[in-house]
Amino acid sequence: MIIAQLSDTHVCAEGVKAYERVATNDMLAAAVDHLNALVPRPQVVIATGDLCHSGAKEEYAALRSLFAPLAMPVFLIPGNHDDRAELVSAFPEHDYLPQDGGFLHYVVEGYPLRLIALDTVIPGEAGGRMCKDRLTWLAERLAEGGGRPTLVFMHHPPFLTGIGHMDEIGLEGAEEFGRIVLRHPEIERIVSGHLHRPIQMRWRGTLASTAPSTAHQVVLDLGPCAAGFYNLEPPPARSTSSNLLRVWSATRATSAASPVPTGFPTEAAAERRSRLRRGPPSRTK
Repeated sequence: MIIAQLSDTHVCAEGVKAYERVATNDMLAAAVDHLNALVPRPQVVIATGDLCHSGAKEEYAALRSLFAPLAMPVFLIPGNHDDRAELVSAFPEHDYLPQDGGFLHYVVEGYPLRLIALDTVIPGEAGGRMCKDRLTWLAERLAEGGGRPTLVFMHHPPFLTGIGHMDEIGLEGAEEFGRIVLRHPEIERIVSGHLHRPIQMRWRGTLASTAPSTAHQVVLDLGPCAAGFYNLEPPPARSTSSNLLRVWSATRATSAASPVPTGFPTEAAAERRSRLRRGPPSRTK
């Protein structure tokens, strides 16, 4: 099973750039095209929050349009830039999203790897939280899983990254969350966004990681008094930070960056891709 992770897309209203300079919509469109062209394609996409830039209705209309070409299902969770109600309203056919106005937690079954989505958002704040109610919900869902291999995805990472200004708006309740994770070795990965950079560490008996943004990245400054800056990393470096692939192969999980290419294939590579797309030749008697 191949899972593609997109994060921190920061989609704006049509014709608008984030921070008046970042063409986030165009960058997400390129990432979607790239995922559709992969051989083999991912079975699902998980989008780990900050889907839109300010949570406005017209931004979610643009997000819906940008995700529409995806050839595989996409599962959404909010980030601190998102608005829960607008997100649910914009994607009414995504019936896995709770409709009760509460946290947008859910479980996705039916794949080799069980997917648990956590809503860490605190409305009006940049940081996230795993409160008692959220922790209880998670513990109950894990108990129901029968030890099946599980991937947990959320917006705010549960670990400190060393990027001080981002750690200041990290996850409250991470220690309590970690105690639950320790009791469940079936959790193969905890994947998140928020940091606009790929960072991973061993955490509470599993691997936890953050994903890059499809657009602008947080500058990697580990100084204790570093100010917050975004970086438009130039191609091809920027192309390596569009999405991450999570591969589950019955007994193990692996992760890989999948760049949105800026080059072009050789004729032989293009023919091979075309042949794989067509499938094996038909056999007639």
